[in-house]
Amino acid sequence: MKMINNLLRLFTSSSSFRRLSTLQIHSLLNDLPSSGFPYRPTSITSPASSSSSSSSATFRFLKTSSSRDFVDGKHDPFSENEERDISNGWEEGETSDGWEDEDETEPEYADGGDGGGVVLNGLPWGERAFSIALEVLSQFGDDIKLFAFKTTPRGYVYVRLDKLSHKYGCPSTEELESYNREYKKRLDEVGALGEIPDDLGLEVSTPGAIRLLKVPDDLERFKDMPMQLCYMAGEESNCLEKNGVFLLDSLEPEACIWKLANVKENRDPLRKGRPLSRKQKDWRLKLPFGLHKTVSLYLQL
Repeated sequence: MKMINNLLRLFTSSSSFRRLSTLQIHSLLNDLPSSGFPYRPTSITSPASSSSSSSSATFRFLKTSSSRDFVDGKHDPFSENEERDISNGWEEGETSDGWEDEDETEPEYADGGDGGGVVLNGLPWGERAFSIALEVLSQFGDDIKLFAFKTTPRGYVYVRLDKLSHKYGCPSTEELESYNREYKKRLDEVGALGEIPDDLGLEVSTPGAIRLLKVPDDLERFKDMPMQLCYMAGEESNCLEKNGVFLLDSLEPEACIWKLANVKENRDPLRKGRPLSRKQKDWRLKLPFGLHKTVSLYLQL
């Protein structure tokens, strides 16, 4: 990531993706084709310092491989003392010469990232920053919810917003920018009072395509879309872990009924171009809630 004062940024995942205009970004977020979903939707960031009012936007996807350097290497966004440690408040801690990249690891439920949930990492200012995030979000109506929230010891705040009315849960670029602007303003105001560090970095984004879906809470919402399941074949400890691409057929009080999705992974490779067989269409998997390890949206690449 590149940080510049009040820079609003989005990234590409590799050299094969070209930089997109703001209009194209908006189109991708709001009119996504049924055949696929961007690896990582929009991300809007605010650097720790906000003395400049200039802004720009680029597009980013998950697993970016580009280098990310801080434009002004002399600027330390959190301290004038390199011995300072924010992990125990904001009196002491390591400094940063650039934006802290969020770990690109496989999501886990309640990890504060694409697994959703709230992770404060035991920071004394985390609870206050979280309450401000909810306070600002209340201004955006019932259609946008908080998907994930995370604070880090080096003074960064990561927020993922979920738009319930959007097919993939993506708020528009304008909505992300508006939330980013209002939340950063409130963080700066409260920071000036000494309640939280006065120089926090902020990233506001949508959940990525690898967002984990809660079982059963999120399944009805995405029931018309193929889902990637990782599940246990039985309740015994030595049971195999299996993977598959399914559509939700129905929900029971304690279990999901799944059917095979009509995707290439489920088709007979010897019957190229032909749909699922009658036997495959009629097959069902009854899976208790507790045997689901992870559920995410299927990406048809």
